[in-house]
Formats: sequence, C-alpha cells, structure tokens
Amino acid sequence: MPYDDNMEHQLSSHDTPRVSSIAEHIVSTPGTCGGKPRIAGHRIRVQDVAIWHERLGYSIEEIIAHYPQLTLAEVHTALAYYYDYREEIEQDMRDAEAFVAQLKREIPSKLRDKLRQRDASTDTLPPG
Repeated sequence: MPYDDNMEHQLSSHDTPRVSSIAEHIVSTPGTCGGKPRIAGHRIRVQDVAIWHERLGYSIEEIIAHYPQLTLAEVHTALAYYYDYREEIEQDMRDAEAFVAQLKREIPSKLRDKLRQRDASTDTLPPG
C-alpha cells in the first residue's frame, strides 16, 4: 500500500530522531585543550587525530590500537569534522607552529646554554 497523507509514517529503529554524530562526539570547551575541537570525554583534539591519520599515515584501526579508549565512531567523526573544517584547523596548526618557532627564537633554552658551557669547558676528567 503506498504512503499517503492519511497514513501515519511508522519509524524504524534507524529513523529515530538523533543528535548529529558531530555534536554527539566533538566538543569545544574553553579552558580544555585550548578550546580546540576535541573528542567528547577525552583530551584528544580533532587535530591530533588528523595528524595521526594524514601526516603519520595511521589507519583508523591503528589509531584505535594506540588509543583503545576511543571508539570507531569517535575517530570517524573526528576525521569527518577535520575534513569539514580542514582550512581552519590547518591554519590553527600553522599558527601554533609559528608561535613555537617565535618563542624558540626569543627565549633561549637554558638547557642548551648549559650544554654549550659544559662542552666548551676545558675541564677534563682526571686520569684514572
């Protein structure tokens, strides 16, 4: 019997209204992970998952093997979010890398200075 306006539509279990997967799995919280989008319930950012998958070549299964607290749905959703907002996320990563490079130029490493001093010293070990 064809569906018409006089018939009630019967919802199957797949038709039940649901919150979108992205809203269910991805959150941004000021003060947590710098407010960057992250997997809900975890401190794993979307950009972390993207780096593991895109730059390091990890498969989704390898990501889950390294981080067994993540579900398959969470990893897929993080990647979907990344692909939806790729330019913004990539720009955030470039900005962070530039900031770190600037800090390295402006604030010398105390450890590096100590190592240079140690290496430059003329002290030698006593014979023995």
